[in-house]
Amino acid sequence: MSDVATPLAATSAAPLTAKDFATDQEVRWCPGCGDYSILKQVQTVLPQIGIPRENIVIISGIGCSSRFPYYMNTYGMHSIHGRATAIASGLKATRPELSVWVVTGDGDSLSIGGNHTIHLLRRNFDINILLFNNQIYGLTKGQYSPTSEPHKITKSSPVGSLDHPFNPLALAMGADASFIARSMDRDPKHLQQMLLRSQAHHGASFLEIYQNCNIFNDGAFEIFTEKGTRAEEVLYLEQGQPLLYGANREKGIMLDGYKPRLVNLSDGYNADDLWIHDETDFFKAQMLVRLFDDPQSEGHFPRPMGVFFQRERATYEDALNLQIEEIISVKGKGNLDKLLEGKETWVIG
Repeated sequence: MSDVATPLAATSAAPLTAKDFATDQEVRWCPGCGDYSILKQVQTVLPQIGIPRENIVIISGIGCSSRFPYYMNTYGMHSIHGRATAIASGLKATRPELSVWVVTGDGDSLSIGGNHTIHLLRRNFDINILLFNNQIYGLTKGQYSPTSEPHKITKSSPVGSLDHPFNPLALAMGADASFIARSMDRDPKHLQQMLLRSQAHHGASFLEIYQNCNIFNDGAFEIFTEKGTRAEEVLYLEQGQPLLYGANREKGIMLDGYKPRLVNLSDGYNADDLWIHDETDFFKAQMLVRLFDDPQSEGHFPRPMGVFFQRERATYEDALNLQIEEIISVKGKGNLDKLLEGKETWVIG
């Protein structure tokens, strides 16, 4: 359990506020770090979901983002490198009534923890994964990460990284995640919406959050967050709405067969000609997550933000408990003492 400002048992029936989710711990991130904004939005959103603090658990791995549980007045664990997803899976399997959140970084969850991340997603535990992506290793002082762009100059790649970067959302699609979304630290209203959508989804939700590391990778996402460029560079996805963007929403994306194509409404196109977003369409979601990094794309596409894909399917913990109930109905409850006293023995040596 993380250090908290007040005992969880002291909670009352009064409505919770953001302050109720803040602890007395000094928040120790670098001044200007994007983590501050994400912390603020999570503390703002959690009172709205109607779940008591004692039923919320935040589990982190290792990295700057992984200090999160110290600053949240809930139960939590600062675990080991890359294993937050494994620990969260075990907790959810045994205590399915809890609201479990994983806070992780692009290094923690996509490098040493990559295997655990994909298996949580494919198993579809009802867990919310918040992946803080700053495209760098911040805690260990600026090495390139699995999401760093090619030829990145860092302390561990002084002449440029040769690695091809992960596309986190494409990876999640490949693992059959049932909810995939993206937001940014410097877009608080949108981030709050995505946090609420993630929590409301029954199944594994994967929310990538662009987070600025102003010490080791400052400005990595500046083109998407600054007022002067955001309108031209960001495409906000809305269910059932055409893919429109631009300062006056005069630009759009249409499908030419199976290929996305940029158009301008001033050239005679209208909203009915455009690609209509459908969160349940797996194949269109595959294209959307690759929209900006397809080398065969014609033109400069904006970066999509919002819910890319959502589909309901059975969660692991629901299936597990159903399986246990079925076995008990057939064989009855097990007896541990009888098992230990049984005739199945081994000789060692």
